[in-house]
Amino acid sequence: MPESKEFFHPIRESEQDRYYLIREDILPEGVLKTVQAKELLARGAVKTIHDAVEQVGLSRSAFYKYKDGIHPLSKLERDRIVTISMDLEHRSGILSKVLAMIANSEGNVLTIHQTIPLQGMANVVISVETSTMSGGIRDLMDQLHVQQGVKRASIIGQGG
Repeated sequence: MPESKEFFHPIRESEQDRYYLIREDILPEGVLKTVQAKELLARGAVKTIHDAVEQVGLSRSAFYKYKDGIHPLSKLERDRIVTISMDLEHRSGILSKVLAMIANSEGNVLTIHQTIPLQGMANVVISVETSTMSGGIRDLMDQLHVQQGVKRASIIGQGG
């Protein structure tokens, strides 16, 4: 019996998804309209894909062709976990204020580690999921830098 040929061609790592940063003005109209339709859906401005594509003047087939391959850079920047290290004064309520800032910016605290206070200072390391944050991690860091009782705040790690 002749040996059967295998038609399966495994994808080598170098052939997997590749990403490019492309200026908006050179994207095809269908891709741009897909982004607009996705934004309408995400904001709740329309209820269905049909309504979204109709509003932006795009075919449903084009929407489905591009929808999983195009994402605003701002969304990709936010889809990650950030680890922040801070030196906090050892006073009542400082850590609570920091946690409230994270909650108000819609960040999700994943872990908190605090050292024992020495000489009136404690180091706190917080891991925050930033994918749902309204203002982004830069806004949160700006707030932390001016918060009374926070002596130092820096991002020490980022990941997905």
